[in-house]
Amino acid sequence: MSMDSRDRDIWRFAQKKQIIILTDNRNKKGASSLQQTIEEENTLLSLPVLTIGNVNRLSEKIYRDRCVARLIEILSNIENYKGTGRLFVP
Repeated sequence: MSMDSRDRDIWRFAQKKQIIILTDNRNKKGASSLQQTIEEENTLLSLPVLTIGNVNRLSEKIYRDRCVARLIEILSNIENYKGTGRLFVP
């Protein structure tokens, strides 16, 4: 995919290929925004989008460790999180 791909296209591609999207906290801007796409196209079988709540804090060891622990927990139990849309980390 190209760097200028729309969020909607990325989400659809990731769902089709069963790829987890990990992103920073984004806003809901436009008809093809990631959040708008989740609201319109998410199903009970859709993989969640994992969102780092504050990317700027990843330089802090405690915050980073909490993110890693949460990511491991989610990915280890991914079937339990299908259909949830978006999960914030930590």
